[in-house]
Amino acid sequence: MNIATALLAVSLMGWHGVTHADTDEVARGQALYQSHCMKCHAISTNEVGPRHQNLIGRRAGSVPDFVYSSALKNSQVVWTEDMLDRWLSNPEALIPGQEMDVRVRSAEQRRLLIAYLKTQTAPAPPAPAGEH
Repeated sequence: MNIATALLAVSLMGWHGVTHADTDEVARGQALYQSHCMKCHAISTNEVGPRHQNLIGRRAGSVPDFVYSSALKNSQVVWTEDMLDRWLSNPEALIPGQEMDVRVRSAEQRRLLIAYLKTQTAPAPPAPAGEH
């Protein structure tokens, strides 16, 4: 992904105030995703692992057309940036009995992967008028 493509992707997701550094991080995160995560995952389709589209804010084990381990399916984890960082650093420590056997030991690589995954999550729709 070049910088122009990354900027377009970020702008389509509704992000404002994105700097060149942010765009570079998203592009680096995408490159990491493609070289490491796509062995088992894809953004919009289930593969060996579940799809990652709209991951941020989703409850772990909740993609309806994917078969999860009972440990992941029964966990109460919601994928926030912090939870993803913890998961990527050591999935088994976060959810014992889960089946992902990959760890991302580098905090910098985890940060870049999460920056990219954030661009693949659609913003939540606004609450209807009168709801808070």
